[in-house]
Amino acid sequence: MAEEKQEPARHGGAHAVAAARLHGVSTMFTLSGGHVFPLYDGAVKADPPMRMVDVRHEQTAVFAAEATARLTRAPGLAVVTAGPGVTNTVSAITTAWFNGSPVVVLGGRAPDYRWGSGGLQEIDHPPLLAPVTKRAWTEHQANAVGAAVDEAFRLATAPHRGPVFLDFAMEALFGDGGEELSAAAAGGTEPAAVAGPDSADVEAIAGLLARASRPVLVLGSDVWLAGAEAAAQEAACELRLPVIANGQGRGILPAGHELLVTRARSAAFGGADLVLVAGTPLDFRLGYGEFGGRDGNGPAQVVHVADSPGHLATHCTLAASAAGDLTAFFAALAAAVPAAMRQAGVAAVPWADTWLARLSAAASDAIAADQALLTSDADPVHPMRVYGELARVLDDDAVVIGDGGDFVYGCLGTGLGYAIAARIARPSAQVVLLLGDGAAGFSLMDVDTLVRHRLPVVMICGNNGIWALEKYPMQALYGYDVLADLQPGCRYDEVVRALGGAGETVTRPDAIGPALRRAFDAGVPYLVNVITDPAIAYPRSTTGV
Repeated sequence: MAEEKQEPARHGGAHAVAAARLHGVSTMFTLSGGHVFPLYDGAVKADPPMRMVDVRHEQTAVFAAEATARLTRAPGLAVVTAGPGVTNTVSAITTAWFNGSPVVVLGGRAPDYRWGSGGLQEIDHPPLLAPVTKRAWTEHQANAVGAAVDEAFRLATAPHRGPVFLDFAMEALFGDGGEELSAAAAGGTEPAAVAGPDSADVEAIAGLLARASRPVLVLGSDVWLAGAEAAAQEAACELRLPVIANGQGRGILPAGHELLVTRARSAAFGGADLVLVAGTPLDFRLGYGEFGGRDGNGPAQVVHVADSPGHLATHCTLAASAAGDLTAFFAALAAAVPAAMRQAGVAAVPWADTWLARLSAAASDAIAADQALLTSDADPVHPMRVYGELARVLDDDAVVIGDGGDFVYGCLGTGLGYAIAARIARPSAQVVLLLGDGAAGFSLMDVDTLVRHRLPVVMICGNNGIWALEKYPMQALYGYDVLADLQPGCRYDEVVRALGGAGETVTRPDAIGPALRRAFDAGVPYLVNVITDPAIAYPRSTTGV
């Protein structure tokens, strides 16, 4: 007897899933909760069904959705239940906010008909999330759920990209939503066109470049997220600009490219007379926009380029700025500079033979200086040796995730969520999670998610038994430290094994390489727990990994 085809659901949850799919969503990250059951039912009964990945903490669901957005440049989707389900996402949503990641978080909510009576997990979520989202609101009507979800995705993906939160009264999700939202009703599936930068702004920037002698181009994550990497590379090559890559701007110029001088960052920023920053904020990572002043040089002029006017820096003095489609900006800049140079009486790019050569040499010197530590035989293990061994076994298309405050520098707790999403988004690539022993305490339980969903990931824990980013500064300030010690030699690999994965502890530098090869060959979540020297402050750079 032939299996009967399952009738599609008509409730609000089904409409939400249909709307998300119109925006390219293929995976829902979630942690089960009764308030959002219709969203699961909609995913199961969709044609084809939408993949659902259930995690062990709601922050992991949002981190996974964010990593999906950052790797695929399509919006990520997380679904969480009411009350603590939503409040558990705040750190992850905030991370997406600062990263400009297009993420939609859909939440459950207590029913309207009993609102104010103290219902199960009743809390008004949008006011909590409004400061760290592009918009946070509630939908109350079942027949408006699909349109509301469509609006959420359109907001999330419009520059400047970012997270959007939308919750639903129980009546809206469980109620009959009527006809399914069509692509036509949703306004089509193509993203809205983004206006290019003002031509006068581009010409002003071109004029500054024509008069510069020591320029630097900084490429940030938004260049990648906007799909402008080819235009950025072409402009940099045509203009022979030294490039420093920041965030997901890494990889726009491949490793070893003659213009890539990221390893000479200090010399470049200190000696530049013009710094053009595109697709990243002028925050603490870029000295708050203060450059130059080294070797008797004056302060550098600063140009900021963003995908929307609201993300241009206002806290520092800018020589010029431009906002709009980043592909259009780079194309226009490459076209405008030659004319500006002719107008300025400059026959050729003045910085190619001297300034670029100087930065290239400094970058090569920095890379060469690393070699002794990358191959260090020190016992206890020097943390740089981990990077050296990993670089030898990584493929060019590997995804490397950093989760930590010291072994690698980032937001604690992101790692497992990012790794889950990376394995799904890049099924044939190596996926490596570098995390410190401090970060391991935030999300290691989600190895269970990797195991249940058969998502093999290689994890490398730099285990020095301390909160080093706090321990040494506190000693410098007060002459002592407190609350900065963890369990020495803790067996995080045994935690992974207990959750169904595999792993081992490494205490000798010559054992790291073989352990990594076993990890990549294992085909299961595998943690290499490297016991490193607590007396060594970890580097702020991963030396090209």
